[in-house]
Amino acid sequence: MDDRARDEQRAGAGQPAPASDGEAEVVIDAEVVEEDEQAAAEVETDLDALLAERTRERDEHLELAQRARADFDNYRRRVKAELAEAEQRGRAGLARGVLPALDNLERALAAAGVDPAERPDPGGEAPSEEVSARDALAEGVALVYRELGLALERSGVVAFDPVGERFDPAEHEAVATGEADGVASGTVLETLARGYRVDSQVIRPARVVVSG
Repeated sequence: MDDRARDEQRAGAGQPAPASDGEAEVVIDAEVVEEDEQAAAEVETDLDALLAERTRERDEHLELAQRARADFDNYRRRVKAELAEAEQRGRAGLARGVLPALDNLERALAAAGVDPAERPDPGGEAPSEEVSARDALAEGVALVYRELGLALERSGVVAFDPVGERFDPAEHEAVATGEADGVASGTVLETLARGYRVDSQVIRPARVVVSG
């Protein structure tokens, strides 16, 4: 009996045919496959949970870092603002101490009929000895006045003269009233003492005469 006939006979008897030459017989156990699939699913679930936990921790750390950066930025801005404010107060205090002396020099020059912005003409007629001494004294006072003014300007202290402006109680101090043709009421007619600012802060209002 040949091999084919024997295989057919075994098949008819319910016996499995032997594997052909070069082919391995594979037997799949369904229960083992199911267990492997369950194990793989459990591993995948564990990995998903671990990933979710790490993602949550990362987000928490990122939020903490961002909050710390924001707090530091706020602190740096606050310190910078406080330093600028302290510097401004220092300059304002210095200016308030110098301004009375500057006012006195300005009054002395006005009494002598000297404009501190003008300088003597070296090519002019030679004055008498008495006039020359008086002019030299006035020029010395004017020089001190100019140097003080420049020092204040370098510190951010700026003078302002509000003649012709509308009276502003935040920047002007009315010491008298007057009348002038064609000038609206509440207009500054004359500045008796200039006002001063440090940056945008008025450290001394201008003393003015206001139209009634």
